[in-house]
Amino acid sequence: LIFITSLLLGSTITISSNHWVMAWTGLEINTLAVLPLISKSHHPRAVEAATKYFLVQAAASTLVLFSSMTNAWHTGQWDITQMTHPTSSLILTAAISMKLGLVPFHFWFPEVLQGSSLMTGLLLSTAMKFPPITLLYMTSQSLNPSLLTTMAILSVALGGWMGLNQTQTR
Repeated sequence: LIFITSLLLGSTITISSNHWVMAWTGLEINTLAVLPLISKSHHPRAVEAATKYFLVQAAASTLVLFSSMTNAWHTGQWDITQMTHPTSSLILTAAISMKLGLVPFHFWFPEVLQGSSLMTGLLLSTAMKFPPITLLYMTSQSLNPSLLTTMAILSVALGGWMGLNQTQTR
């Protein structure tokens, strides 16, 4: 119950925030709340999946902070909707792509799903995607649309192609 409440709290903080530090805090609460759910079974694959999830999410959260600090340094704005510096926008695109598991940064996601239970995999595939997608939507006016379109098309194509090679339903 505590972990589910923490997931709801982290998602709510991220989705409703206007300041980058609060959005980052919500993302971190989500990451720390889902780690015990992934490693709940005490199986070596579950511990490996939790470690991979933690490392990727920590790297992506670091990039979110770096992107927001770079933008604040150049523009003086910590507001999420005021991401105007081009380098900050590119770094933020990479960070959100890592969090979502989009094509250039997708190799961690199937391995984490394989090491987790079916319900945890469902949670990772659906509810854990809402906060990064919200950040993507809030900053979409300053992100590169051709880069986002390319990553979306490649994610759909590669996901469908790799899905044909899977032997497990999960």
